[in-house]
Amino acid sequence: MPKTKLKNAWDVIDENKKQMTKTGIQKSFSNNLHFILAKDRYTQTPNDEYVALAIAVRDRIVERWIHTQQRYHKKNLKRVYYLSLEFLIGRLLGNNMLNLELEKEVRLALEELGVNLEEIHEEEPDAGLGNGGLGRLAACFLDSLATLGIPAHGYGIRYDYGIFNQKIQNGYQVESPDEWLKMGNPWEFQRPEYAVTVKFYGQTSMVRDVDGKLRARWENTQDVIAMPYDIPVTGYANDVVNTLRLWAARSSEEFDLEYFNHGDYEKAVYHKMLSENISKVLYPNDSSAVGRELRLKQEYFFTAASISDIIRRFKIENKDLKKLPEKAAIQLNDTHPALAVAEFLRVLVDQEDMEWKDAWQITTETFAYTNHTVMPEALECWALPLFERVLPRHLQLIYEINNRFLKEVAKKFPGDTELLKRVSLIEEGNPKRVRMAFLAIVGSHSVNGVSALHSELLKTQLFKDFYAIYPKKFNNKTNGITQRRWLKKSNPRLSDLISSKIGEGWITDLYELEKLTQWQKDKTFCKAWQKVKHANKLDLCEYIQKTTGVKINPHSMFDIQVKRIHEYKRQVLFALYVIREYLTLKDNPANIRTPRTFIFAGKAAPGYAMAKLIIKFITSIADVINSDGDNQDLLKVIFLENYRVSLAEKIFPASDLSEQISTAGTEASGTGCMKFMLNGALTVGTLDGANIEMAESAGIENMFIFGLKTEEVQEIKEKGYHPGPFIQRSPYLSEIFEMIRGNYFSALEPGIYEPLLKSLTESDPYMVCADFDAYCAMQDKISEMYRNQVEWTRRAILNVAKAGPFSSDRTIAEYARDIWHVKVEANSKKVVRKRAKSKK
Repeated sequence: MPKTKLKNAWDVIDENKKQMTKTGIQKSFSNNLHFILAKDRYTQTPNDEYVALAIAVRDRIVERWIHTQQRYHKKNLKRVYYLSLEFLIGRLLGNNMLNLELEKEVRLALEELGVNLEEIHEEEPDAGLGNGGLGRLAACFLDSLATLGIPAHGYGIRYDYGIFNQKIQNGYQVESPDEWLKMGNPWEFQRPEYAVTVKFYGQTSMVRDVDGKLRARWENTQDVIAMPYDIPVTGYANDVVNTLRLWAARSSEEFDLEYFNHGDYEKAVYHKMLSENISKVLYPNDSSAVGRELRLKQEYFFTAASISDIIRRFKIENKDLKKLPEKAAIQLNDTHPALAVAEFLRVLVDQEDMEWKDAWQITTETFAYTNHTVMPEALECWALPLFERVLPRHLQLIYEINNRFLKEVAKKFPGDTELLKRVSLIEEGNPKRVRMAFLAIVGSHSVNGVSALHSELLKTQLFKDFYAIYPKKFNNKTNGITQRRWLKKSNPRLSDLISSKIGEGWITDLYELEKLTQWQKDKTFCKAWQKVKHANKLDLCEYIQKTTGVKINPHSMFDIQVKRIHEYKRQVLFALYVIREYLTLKDNPANIRTPRTFIFAGKAAPGYAMAKLIIKFITSIADVINSDGDNQDLLKVIFLENYRVSLAEKIFPASDLSEQISTAGTEASGTGCMKFMLNGALTVGTLDGANIEMAESAGIENMFIFGLKTEEVQEIKEKGYHPGPFIQRSPYLSEIFEMIRGNYFSALEPGIYEPLLKSLTESDPYMVCADFDAYCAMQDKISEMYRNQVEWTRRAILNVAKAGPFSSDRTIAEYARDIWHVKVEANSKKVVRKRAKSKK
């Protein structure tokens, strides 16, 4: 009998790897344990079970991934390239199961096998490739790009060690390495065939080629290999799978054989170790010269590899590089990837032999820049001697960009030499410095802020001069979050309740939540809402007792501030209010009519001494209050260590009150505020960042807004702010500061909080004292309101109903329409239209 001839290898793919059924998952899970991991029921570990399940889910992603990429190539679609030094993607198993709509089948499959899905989830490490909001935003954007069916690739660094693990020991933050890759990563695929050589150091010279044309030559460089690792990014229920490509540094030479043969084994691998340091750790401490150099090399390493990859992919279906802006949109997520502008230009001019005018036009039409700060000191600059030594050719290009730019400005604003100094890409001084944000602005066709207030401050303050030069470049794209992770996945009880009343349309169109307004006064629905919140709080109580040993009252208000520890975010303001409540309790426990559990979480940068002192201050307050015999569960203070995505998913669903209390005019946007809102917490906050738009959406009467406005902060500072008069007028501040000065919270370490006291009483840079009394007054109103659970619940429902504008789907749809000019699916167009209508 003749054998059937196979057309290709694809004809014999195991169908079990495609099946979305309980039985198919069971077969894949068991086969993976046996054949991939070589384990049996006697030797398998919980981590083996996680890996086996992850591979089973991954197998079902891969087919969709290949089909998605084939479609992009076949149709030669324009693609979005999102460059970010951070991607705080967290755990992927639950998210991928949700997007594939597999969770029910997986749960049934594992139950029959006697395996607990929740325990498997806890085996997965958080991929902590980010520091906070910037990286988490990038992860939400990738989710939305895939869900909206937009052809997109994320580019970043595959750090060996992510954001550090935080332990609290004797109240102090202690950092340890985040070994997230220790057990391997089942979600990634190494792609050595697309490795890129990245150059550093060396010298440049100008030589004439055979045609007599002057060309730049970059020679005697130290080369590093950028090794790509791809992680699939699933869209929700649409079979679209995009790619996150992360670059790992590998030495161009494994070891020096000559040293090895002479027995000097350490020196033989020295260059290998030095090269691979580039992708070792997220954000090396840049307080030293070595740390700053490593940071610069990190930024160039990933941007150079990404630009090479983008141009390689473009050339697969296209020949004319002048049409690159029609097929590629490159978005810079903050200033870290700004070197991509100079690198892109270098490739076009030096490698592709393009004329400067054409190369610069292509560059500016391809790039767009998102700024994430309102603070001038946060804008990245590099000392010119360091920059010239590490990237000599790029400095030449930046000089030329700057020369041509300043001529353009001088022509438009003749005689204004001060303007030329202010906008120059090179800052005068000793040493001179390269202004990376200015390079990003000049080299992009779009510059956007991330909230309405932030974008206005860019135009009127931070980049005022550039706005005068390029008014059409500036626009706003308010940040958003993905409701798939931050409501459907992390809060299944509330998700199910919402869907039972309005359907599941909100999962891909968050404006559908508006339908909840009709249920805000329904007694049965409100009771069900309260029941969900209480159940979520019980879950968090259990976690807190397990991890801290502190038992908390689930009927108390959960008053929460979780975010990176920084003075401008004003964790100190919250802590001072906690002390005020403690004074009230000590005066008469009966005065505490609304019991509260104050929950803090967040990491301080290892080199940020004041932020680390603030953590110690909070934990000291907790020690005193939690051990006070007069307390009787009226007040509890909790600092949850090692804040991360998976912990955030436990906290937001249990929250009652969200603390968004930064000094007005300092927070660019913030997305934690949106996650709290989406999970039914009410917000106490200043008119800062996205709080303003949240108040516009939900109604300012449904939030608790206090404190100085941005213009008032500026006016007071211009006149000369001093905290003294505010301290004297306050009925509590003097007493609180005397308690601190008298070591009430530091009996075993007297004087430890003097630096904090000095900052608050002498300069108070973020105006904690100026806002304290207004904050306390608002908190008193909040306590009163919380006792009226009917009204509190109504407002919570209304806040969720008005969360529609804060989906990252809406944000991405606006980027696609206004900046990238890429086609989006019908659903995303509807989201944009609703946003525009709501603004009117």
